[in-house]
Amino acid sequence: MKYIKKFTVCIDGSSGSGKTTAAKLLGKKYGLSVLYSGLLFRYAAKMILKKNPKNNIFFLKKLFKKLNYNKLQKMNLHTAEISQFSAEIAKILKIRLIIKSFQKNYVFKKKKVVLEGRDMSKIFPKAEVKFFIVCKPIKIAAKRRWLQLKIKNKKISLSKVTKDLKKRDFIDKNRKHSKLERHPESVYINTAKLNILSVLDKMSKHVDKAVNKYGK
Repeated sequence: MKYIKKFTVCIDGSSGSGKTTAAKLLGKKYGLSVLYSGLLFRYAAKMILKKNPKNNIFFLKKLFKKLNYNKLQKMNLHTAEISQFSAEIAKILKIRLIIKSFQKNYVFKKKKVVLEGRDMSKIFPKAEVKFFIVCKPIKIAAKRRWLQLKIKNKKISLSKVTKDLKKRDFIDKNRKHSKLERHPESVYINTAKLNILSVLDKMSKHVDKAVNKYGK
């Protein structure tokens, strides 16, 4: 990977599929910067809720121009309120365009990246590798997410987590702009019967194949 100047991996998929963990491990293995698009929407949601600006679009444009992405990973952006509101603002085209601009600038600066989200393959159709990750049936995804959330919130129920995942996927698949759907060139992976190392192994084979095309 050292001799390659530019390389992009897109990882799209449904909630609770394991794509975030996969992106992290893939980035670490190949020395790629990792951008979690969900954090950008969560940050936008958090700041709107906190500041209650008169004009959300003007406010976010200004906010994202000076955003240091590294700071987002240290913030608590996974509350129920933020999760719900971020799904709502993700429907708004003008907000999506602000975040899309940030994503493109990030890729331009970093050169070698893993992009994780819902529509990365649509925004970066020329990415060297594209993945679409799901975890079906959803009860498996819900149980995994529930076990994660229980660490911070012991009172959270499996039924609520299942309901929230179904709701989020429905919103993402049916919104007007940038629906959650598989790109025709993406590699489909169902993680339901796989552990994270098996997922990483499957993904690595496709990344290695793309890397080898460059030659040394």
